[in-house]
Amino acid sequence: MTSTGGVTASWLRPIPSGVAPYLARAGHLGHAGRRLGELVQGRPPGVTGSQWSAAGRASLDVVVCAADTGLPRFAVRFTAPVPDGSPARRAERLTDAVCAAVGLPLLRVESPTLGGAEQVRRFVEYVLDARAYGDGTDPDAGEAVGFRDIVGRLPDGRRGPVNDLGALARAEAVEAYVAGRLADPIVRGLHARWTGGPAEGWAWVEVRPGHCLLERVRLTARGLDCGVDPGRLAEDLAVVALGERLRDLGGGAPTLLERAELLGRIRALAARRDSFDGGFAFDHLCAD
Repeated sequence: MTSTGGVTASWLRPIPSGVAPYLARAGHLGHAGRRLGELVQGRPPGVTGSQWSAAGRASLDVVVCAADTGLPRFAVRFTAPVPDGSPARRAERLTDAVCAAVGLPLLRVESPTLGGAEQVRRFVEYVLDARAYGDGTDPDAGEAVGFRDIVGRLPDGRRGPVNDLGALARAEAVEAYVAGRLADPIVRGLHARWTGGPAEGWAWVEVRPGHCLLERVRLTARGLDCGVDPGRLAEDLAVVALGERLRDLGGGAPTLLERAELLGRIRALAARRDSFDGGFAFDHLCAD
């Protein structure tokens, strides 16, 4: 069963029923472009006035509310990657702290590529569908198929996991290879989950012999069950981002990594396996 995230109604203000939603899905309404301060009734405990003033201005891409009560259930925020220790990173941590103080789970997607309105909508709908599927699955009824593992007909006509967010990008990579725009049609990837921190997903494809296009996505899911393993979801999002980059291949020379450099980065990540929840499951990618 999926978790509701433990929303504390006493601190969260419902969004009035007369406000037109951005989307409606699985018993929830999504409202776009809300500030955190609009959702909270007063300054939460343990948060100073200056901290509250700063965090209250934080913009949330989508706030997902229960359709019957209007109470926020969770929020989604897409951001560009920022360095640790930077003012932007400190601001993000402050937003996290305030969300935790009021019981509002926050899903943050960090990507240099993703963040368009349609990408945000698709992601929110996907999470709602995955959670609804989990809520309807009886864990005592045997080995139920997970949402991400449901098999059906893919966009290119093959059978495969229909709830792979990156399925369309994978099919487009094959088309690009057939058209001579890629050196290899296979999109490869990996994922890991930092202990007590975000999940990280990588996806890459060989554009020219020995030169790869790489996308990385971090997904932070604090206090919320996404309905899909966060690591797999982060990797699928990285594939989606890669697909966006592949569509722009004709518009200019993309920044490519030599295969040897990519291999070095993978090995460096593998060397930090003790920092991952569940270890590192991609040692096969470390071989020459």
